[in-house]
Amino acid sequence: MPELPEVHALCTYLDTQLRGAEVSRVLINSISALKTADPPYTALEGREVSGVRRHGKFVCMEADGLYFVFHLAKAGWVRYTEHPSAAALRMGKSNIAARLLLERAADETHIGMDLTEAGTKKSLAIYVVRDPHDVPGIASLGPEPLSPDFDRQALAEIVKSSPHQIKGLLRSQGVIAGIGNAYSDEILHAAKISPFAIAKSLDEETISRLYAAMQEVLVSAVTAAAGKPSSELKDTKRSNFRVHARTGQPCPVCGDTIREVSFADTSLQYCATCQTNGKILADRRTSRFLK
Repeated sequence: MPELPEVHALCTYLDTQLRGAEVSRVLINSISALKTADPPYTALEGREVSGVRRHGKFVCMEADGLYFVFHLAKAGWVRYTEHPSAAALRMGKSNIAARLLLERAADETHIGMDLTEAGTKKSLAIYVVRDPHDVPGIASLGPEPLSPDFDRQALAEIVKSSPHQIKGLLRSQGVIAGIGNAYSDEILHAAKISPFAIAKSLDEETISRLYAAMQEVLVSAVTAAAGKPSSELKDTKRSNFRVHARTGQPCPVCGDTIREVSFADTSLQYCATCQTNGKILADRRTSRFLK
């Protein structure tokens, strides 16, 4: 799933490519992906794109007072092209959920953007709204972790009031916006914290390490993704991981084997030496240590 660094880079890239272009046609190929009916998605047609920005993991394209908002979920992505096809999409016969066709007035060139989603489980969501905060997922977002207002004290207040495991807390979009499964693994490894640690049990020194790790990991990932076209962002993300999706490989810090805990539809990775004092976490939902 694209997280804060990739979505930030994607918005920056799309803003550069789409700003000033006029939406000539909107094609929706997945009715289940479209979550709104008023205004109709066709109301975007004929409007000029004035910018693309990020809200958490949501991409928000503004076009003359309307907003085309989408969340890529676990398997969604954006395919930008300067050679778009105007051919009709076959409902249910393609991994394309939506297609936007645009025209740059300055040079009369045509460009396009497809929203795609791989796999059989479809979770990509599209909204056409008059205000980004009309999207429930945006309205309920927590603070942005790279915002100037999100300092060490802000994180401490969140952590100290939570009875939940720190891994789940970091992933909760209503608590902190933009961090998902991958970067929570990376942050906790950098901070040397067990993913199963109870948030409110963390002491002041550990919270300071967590805040520093969050800033370091996210800023580094944003920097690595900056300037990349959408076609390169997935590979850039994977190439910078230290523990996430590296089960069985050596930890780059201590050399221990990176381990995994699997759940019904996801998994986490961690280093026992760096994060749990050598203890191996049980590979089950009870989240207890193996004896």
